[in-house]
Amino acid sequence: MTSPSILDSGDPSLFDITTAAAGPTGKLPLTDEILRTWSSGDLFGLTQNAGMGWKPEDLLGPQYLIVSTQGGLRAENGQPIALGFHSGHWEVGLLVAAAAREVKSLGGVPFAAYVSDPCDGRTQGTTGMFDSLPYRNDAAVVMRRLIRSLPQRQAVIGVATCDKGLPAMMLALAGMKKLPGVIVPGGVTLPPIAGEDAGKVQSIGARYAHGEISLDEASAAGCAACATPGGGCQFLGTAATSQVVAEALGMSLPHSALAPSGQPIWLDIATRSARAVHQLAQQNRTLGHILTRDSLHNAMVVHAACGGSTNLLLHIPAIAFAAELPRPTVDQWSEINREVPRFVSVLPNGPVNHPTVRLFLAGGVPEMMLHLRALDMLKLDAMTVAGISLGDVLEWWEHSDRRKAVREELQRRDGVNPDDVIIPPAEARKRGLTSTVCFPTGNLCPEGSVIKATAIDPAVVDADGVYRKLGPARVFTTEREAVAAIKGEGEPIKPGDILVLISRGPMGSGMEETYQITSALKFLKWGREVAVLTDARFSGVSTGACIGHVGPEALAGGPIGKLRDGDMIRIEIDRNNLVGTVDFVGLPGGIVEPDEAAMLLAMRPTRRDLSPDNELPGDTKLWAALQAVGGGTWGGCVYDVDRIVALLEAGKAALQPKSRIGR
Repeated sequence: MTSPSILDSGDPSLFDITTAAAGPTGKLPLTDEILRTWSSGDLFGLTQNAGMGWKPEDLLGPQYLIVSTQGGLRAENGQPIALGFHSGHWEVGLLVAAAAREVKSLGGVPFAAYVSDPCDGRTQGTTGMFDSLPYRNDAAVVMRRLIRSLPQRQAVIGVATCDKGLPAMMLALAGMKKLPGVIVPGGVTLPPIAGEDAGKVQSIGARYAHGEISLDEASAAGCAACATPGGGCQFLGTAATSQVVAEALGMSLPHSALAPSGQPIWLDIATRSARAVHQLAQQNRTLGHILTRDSLHNAMVVHAACGGSTNLLLHIPAIAFAAELPRPTVDQWSEINREVPRFVSVLPNGPVNHPTVRLFLAGGVPEMMLHLRALDMLKLDAMTVAGISLGDVLEWWEHSDRRKAVREELQRRDGVNPDDVIIPPAEARKRGLTSTVCFPTGNLCPEGSVIKATAIDPAVVDADGVYRKLGPARVFTTEREAVAAIKGEGEPIKPGDILVLISRGPMGSGMEETYQITSALKFLKWGREVAVLTDARFSGVSTGACIGHVGPEALAGGPIGKLRDGDMIRIEIDRNNLVGTVDFVGLPGGIVEPDEAAMLLAMRPTRRDLSPDNELPGDTKLWAALQAVGGGTWGGCVYDVDRIVALLEAGKAALQPKSRIGR
């Protein structure tokens, strides 16, 4: 049985149905030339535009497409009609509207399209994480298809905020290098006046399980952490780092990353971005002029200076590939991170955990770049969507009223000296800030691995700046089992252990993000005494001795897949010189040198419990296979179409039966 109200509402007035309408008034602004030369699709597009209510006399203005990641359905008063997946895409419709109004005021015809995005925070510890990284490629493909599906578009405005939506938008626009384009970053949410930030609050389950907070405290913290409805999280995770990188690439306007969502200064960025892309179109300056080797260099330098998310090691190479530029190598990443000092004090790296809105008020990306310019680390001839070079941008910024106003506002509002957020590099060195990313190798990661060395708790680092750990492995093949052990279930994780999580790379889980583990360890009193080693990846807000991206992954035959509980592992990370090793060194009571231990490990059979996750979707298995052909994680997890087609053709040829002719 079903409810009668499902089959019919019982309202007779519903059947008063109109079957024809007068249609728009006026006439299309057609000419003899238009009718003779335009395609039927272009002509019918004008009909559709008039049908949607645009004034017929204005239809021949240049068309601008605004693609955004808007999610949810928001009423005019801001109240939710239907929730989005996250605050990062909740208010971006306001940016779309501001940009569209400016396009119209300039005589253009704005179009809007939407490709929403998931939330890595929402899917932590769930099977939803299996779709997280693969989604980036899918979204970029759909965005490019939408751009191409508006044949008369003159330029593109991309509006996005968070972990996968913004990298996807950058990939999409990078792949449209013959068009003018601009990125409008979606900004950040504010921290609560009293309460926990959106990173710490994700550990309430683990802290409650260990008796470190009460049920009431957990409930209150969980409710208040997203203090305003829109914008990305308050820490310099993947979302915020992506905004910083978009600006450093020159794809968004100066001082646009990390603006507080919903506020006038945030909306103004969308208005000026529409003005900028209109100017680019008039100048015939495209994204191909913006995205160059120099702009990639600048993005990598800024990433290092701010201590950005390691997930950008996946995204920046992918942006380069989409723009038909050489992808940065591990050696190039290493060189830049050794040369560039970190001098930004912000969540989650500290040393003082300022929220990202303070980084914006301290001057954001252009303020960081002033210091980098003084160190001669930038390519100042790189062009920006402002229509001028980076060098000219920094000359403007240094003496601008905007710079003075926002820095004074930070001091007035929060009593914070801007130079304590973006610290002069020499002073930052005195305060103990170290460089960002290290790529350890060793017999457990012969193809390399990644650690945000600057985020290791100083309390477990030796006086010479080297993190040294020798401890027994606790091996898990699912995140669920590992988190249960952290919470004290079964055989609990203990201080001194090295938590090894395997079968969670691209083939095993879509290279899931494991912040549920790292956040729990960060905020447990003894968590600093545990290291993490995995073929998965980490959230941009992760901190601690967490080594990810281990290659080869376990399911690809990597040595990490042969580890057993109790195996002794030695980790050394030099935070000053950014070098490190991760080695299996034998069993308790039988420590040997790494070379000998590697031979012992090679003789072991592969673990029988290695397999892709039982719930891994076919869509993600396909992504894993395709991205492996394009260079895998070190190549940015991209779809190299030419390589894929070549391998498919070779495979088809190999599978064809041999000819019987001549037998």
